[in-house]
This record gives sequence, C-alpha cells and structure tokens, in this order.
Amino acid sequence: MRRVAVIDIGTVTCRLAVADVEGSHVVRLGKQSNICNLGQDVDRTGKLAQEAMERVFACAKAYVNSARESGAEAVCCTLTSAARDASNSPELGAALASLGLDPLVIPGQIEGALTFLGVAQDFDGRRILVADNGGGSTELAVGELSGGTLDLGWVTSVQVGCRRLTERFLSREDPPSAEDLAHAHEYAAQTFSQALKEAGGRLGDPKTLVVTGGTVTTLVAIDAGLDPYDPAYVHLHELSGEKVDELERRLASLTQGERAALKGIQAKRAPVILGGAVAVSELVRQTGFSSLTVSESDLLFGLSIVAAAMLDGRESPVVWKPTMRPLRPSGE
Repeated sequence: MRRVAVIDIGTVTCRLAVADVEGSHVVRLGKQSNICNLGQDVDRTGKLAQEAMERVFACAKAYVNSARESGAEAVCCTLTSAARDASNSPELGAALASLGLDPLVIPGQIEGALTFLGVAQDFDGRRILVADNGGGSTELAVGELSGGTLDLGWVTSVQVGCRRLTERFLSREDPPSAEDLAHAHEYAAQTFSQALKEAGGRLGDPKTLVVTGGTVTTLVAIDAGLDPYDPAYVHLHELSGEKVDELERRLASLTQGERAALKGIQAKRAPVILGGAVAVSELVRQTGFSSLTVSESDLLFGLSIVAAAMLDGRESPVVWKPTMRPLRPSGE
C-alpha cells in the first residue's frame, strides 16, 4: 500500500488528493479543493496575474503541510490549461519549487489520459467518452479500461472552459444578454464540433458520455439543492441534456450575486458557472448523447494511480512519468 499526495493546479481550482493505492487500485482518496482562479485574465493578457499566483502559492503551501501531516510519503504537482497558456508560468513554477514541489505543466493530451484513467475505474470493460470540463479547456478521451489494461483510441484538448467562455463572451453585462449568450454557445458548438470531426473513426461507438469537473458537479448540486455538498450523491449521477439546458436558463436569468446565493454552489464559482453550463450543454449536444454521467473520479484519481506506480517501480498505465518529491517531517 502506498500513500501518495497529488496537487493539481487548474484554471479555476487548486486541488489536493491524498490517496492510499494498492497496486493499480485506489483504496481510499480524500480531496481538498479551493477556488484560486489562476486563470484570471489569462485569455486576454496571456500572462498569470500576480495576485492569482499569490493565491495559488498560499494554497499550495497549505496543501504541502496537509499532505505531510496525513502521512503521504511523496507528492507530485501538475498545472494545466492556464499555465499552458501563460508566458510567465515559470515564475509560478519557481515559487512552487521553493515549497519542495517539482511542478509540471502537463499537455492537454496527458491531462485527458490521466482523467480517463481515473474515470474509467467505474466503467470496466465499457467503451466511454470522457470529458474533463475545466476553466480554460475541455479534455476529451475515448477508450476502454479492461482488466487493468488501458486502451485509449483518441485524446484531445479543446479551448472551451468556464472561465474562457465567461471572459470572452459573458462579462459585459450581469446577467449576460441573450446575444452574448448565443455567441458563447456558437463558439463552444463550433469548437467541439471541429474536434469531433477531426477524431473521425477513432471515436468508435462509445456507450456513455462521462463528464467530470467543477461545473458539472455543481450543476448536480444546484439541481438537488445540496447543502452541504454530498460527493456520494453526485458521483455517477445522471443529467439529461434537457436538465442541463434548464439549469443554464435558470442561471442565465440571475445576477452573479443571486447565483452565489443558490444552494449547492461555492460562492467563488458563481462568476463562471453560467459559462460552464454553456460548455456542458454544447458538449452534450455536439456529441449526440441524450444524457451524461457525472464522475468524481477525475484527474486526481488517475494521477494517484500513476504516482503510486512510479514509487513501486511499475510501468505507468499512461505514457507519462510524474516527478515525485518525498515528504519529510517539517524541519528536516
């Protein structure tokens, strides 16, 4: 049994998982999540804002201490869409390195493969389409996990995310105008459609659309009025395309302040939840599914499996090797 810690720094959230992994199976995984909004203005400026990097650094510092206290023997740290897009990401990387981390900005295809590995644990032997809908991008992956063997037919990353859509189309008015909302839909539809067209025959015939990420879990929580949030209720919950559209219309009729007051949403997610709903709506529509299944087993889950494999000297299920850093007691 290995106890590993993994930190993922995304466009909107900064997350920690501490997992007990036996072989290729996660026995127990505990998560922490904080909305740090690293992607603040990145789509417009091409750079990480200083205050955003400071928020992430403070959060990561707390996570390292928490991972150490939990007894994790090693930690790895990944950064995704916002860090991929920003020209000054090395500045944040240097700050994180001072905490004893070795932060890696991972390509979208690796992010998609790791997410697929985590999600597919619940769908053994079934060909699925997995979408990781984040703040700056959505990773799409089609394949099958069968008997511990991962077969990925197609993985890609597209520039559709809740923060990107919000900053490009939905920030001029509060709530956004019908025209701006239509432009956001048009952009998301065209981007998803082009990616799926380029996939061609590699898509095969996936039986289920599985979506992960803060937007879709929040949509379930809002619909059910969850207070507090209940991951057991959300995990593997099904949302119809009609329900996603209904929730989008509800969110579009509210101001940011009114969205923040809804049961089931973190107040800091209120500014970007409508953009996320647009992305999920078009994802369902363009993939041709009538519904989606929500998964809590995301990138952190897959990354934990790979991290434990590296510590055990086993081959990674994904063609990528994280850099692990030992966690020693504070003061050593």
